[in-house]
Amino acid sequence: MAKKEKPNEPTLVLDDKEYKINDMKDEERVMVAHISDLNRKIDNAKFNLQQMDIGRQSFVSSLKNSLEEPKAEA
Repeated sequence: MAKKEKPNEPTLVLDDKEYKINDMKDEERVMVAHISDLNRKIDNAKFNLQQMDIGRQSFVSSLKNSLEEPKAEA
């Protein structure tokens, strides 16, 4: 009888090879967890950078508009 694979068994694809996480050594699972956490942090950093860049662009635009307004004489 053929061995049935568990549905939704966690796997990792690395260099086009698939590895079952449950079959990995503890040390390997820790590395997978670190990689996953670092991927989340990188995505978060990219998101924050995008927000900061757009915010900076908005302030630059506002400054340009303000500098181009006619000055009121005192």
